[in-house]
Amino acid sequence: MELLNDMALFVEVVKAKGFRGASEATGVPNSTLSRRISTLEKAIGLRLLHRTTRKVEVTEAGQLYFERCKRIVDEARLAHEQLGEMLAQPSGVLRASLPVDFAVTYLAPLITEFADLYPGITFDFDLTPRRVDLVSEPFDVAIRMGEPENSQLIARLLASLTPNLYASPGYLQREGEPSSPADLETHQCLGILKTGAWTLLDGLQTVSVSVGGRYQLNSVGMIRRLASLNQGIVLMPEEIVADEIENGRLRRIMPNWRGLPMPVYAITETRLLPAKTQRFIEFLRERLASRG
Repeated sequence: MELLNDMALFVEVVKAKGFRGASEATGVPNSTLSRRISTLEKAIGLRLLHRTTRKVEVTEAGQLYFERCKRIVDEARLAHEQLGEMLAQPSGVLRASLPVDFAVTYLAPLITEFADLYPGITFDFDLTPRRVDLVSEPFDVAIRMGEPENSQLIARLLASLTPNLYASPGYLQREGEPSSPADLETHQCLGILKTGAWTLLDGLQTVSVSVGGRYQLNSVGMIRRLASLNQGIVLMPEEIVADEIENGRLRRIMPNWRGLPMPVYAITETRLLPAKTQRFIEFLRERLASRG
């Protein structure tokens, strides 16, 4: 049992990238953590960590040991939860990476509803655009739009959103309203980076239309803002531009046409999930499905 406890502490040190972060996460003093890891290294006969005054680095042996130990620790933690009260009333810190605009516009009310259902759970959300590393960073789950990039991770489909075409009344008054996909080639279209082409469907046919504009962007929030300021046409799910539609800054155009479905996934590093993460994923799947 002591070996398993030391393995769990080692996993926390690697995840936190140091003893201080691991101490905060576990409540175990720095000095105790250092001593326990040293004992573990002596038992194994290999150096697991390089320690300097500024940082802690994982050795090659330590990285291999971490990858194996993390799964063992996850399984042990899950076994405890399955036998305890946490399945009935999950608790702990839920660390999640969320897409910024989708979270602010659409997920926020769902998250507050979930928080009311499970008062024992606290939340640590990362809403930066970066793709977090679920293996080396201490996140329980990442919510992502679009197809997963890493096939080694576990992806659970939550919903499939339908992108539609939107523009501001001011833009349409100035530039005219397109009535067919071909008309979009003469309009300012706002998309991620170089827009290139949009694939549109009307239920009978699928067409690809070349689109472009004056802006190259990597921010969905900025695209929404520019569209509401009369700078062009966007192809986005209604869930992303709901606020702009409600206040009249954007309205749907070419209603017979839509974009390719955009999947929303919950991405995890393992199938062995603690109760708090299981409940969060199940809740979002249920709510997104009912709203869709």
